[in-house]
Amino acid sequence: MSYACLNLRYILVIALGSLPFSQLLHANTNLEDDFYQAPVHDGCVLEEYTECAGADLRGADLSNLDLRGADFSRANLENADLRHANLRGVNLEGANLRGANLNRARMINANVRGADLSQASLVGLDSWNLFGQGATFDGADLTGANLEFGRLTKASFRNATMRGAKLEMAWMNRADLSGADLRDANMQEAKLSMSSLNDADLSGARLHYGNFQLVQMRGCIACPVDWMD
Repeated sequence: MSYACLNLRYILVIALGSLPFSQLLHANTNLEDDFYQAPVHDGCVLEEYTECAGADLRGADLSNLDLRGADFSRANLENADLRHANLRGVNLEGANLRGANLNRARMINANVRGADLSQASLVGLDSWNLFGQGATFDGADLTGANLEFGRLTKASFRNATMRGAKLEMAWMNRADLSGADLRDANMQEAKLSMSSLNDADLSGARLHYGNFQLVQMRGCIACPVDWMD
């Protein structure tokens, strides 16, 4: 480091040291904001409210980023790392999220209509009020995921792991949950009319007040078949 840079750094430390604590804290925050540069991947600036519709983000590292309100509609996020990312209100309609890692991501009020999340990892996902009509979660791991109040009509969860998932008040009419592992899931008041639970496992699941009208249950373990009598 040059002598001039050292002098400038020394003067800055002295100047900041003379400030009251509250002003010093504010000054430090401003300095961090001034020096922070949002990461860029394939021309897409990875920050909140960014416009990256159709972007190629295959395998990109988006973990821990604040991406609230961003537009990733029709984007290719196959095998992307989105762990712990803030995706509140994000638009992922029609996006490719096959094999993506969304463990512990926050997707409250997010839109994944028609998106492909096959084989994705969504362990501990916080996605209250998710808009996922027609989305595909085949083979995905949704262990402990929060899908309460989700709009999941015609979504596909074939052979998905949903153990301990929160599905209370979720709208899952005409959804395909064939072969899904729903052990210990909370399905209280879930709407599953005309859905498929063929070969699914609901052992230990909470089913109080759920709507299972015209649901297919062939080979299902612990399904409420007696409700159909």
